Amino acid sequence: MNFNTILLFLGNLGPTEILFILFIILLFFGAKKIPELARGLGRGMREFKDATREVHKNLEEGLRDEDPKQLNKPKE
Repeated sequence: MNFNTILLFLGNLGPTEILFILFIILLFFGAKKIPELARGLGRGMREFKDATREVHKNLEEGLRDEDPKQLNKPKE
């Protein structure tokens, strides 16, 4: 996830709104819990990326293994 994707996800949030959201998160979870939450979020993102790569790889392998003549043949 690059910076441009994050900006598109956040929409038109300004710095004040982002600081307010971070303050609310700090109030809910406390300073000690935030690093643990960030690690969990990072782990989850990494697992999601790995899963999408694996699905993409499996799809490509499946398409390579298929007979191209049968792909173009209409189903009966």
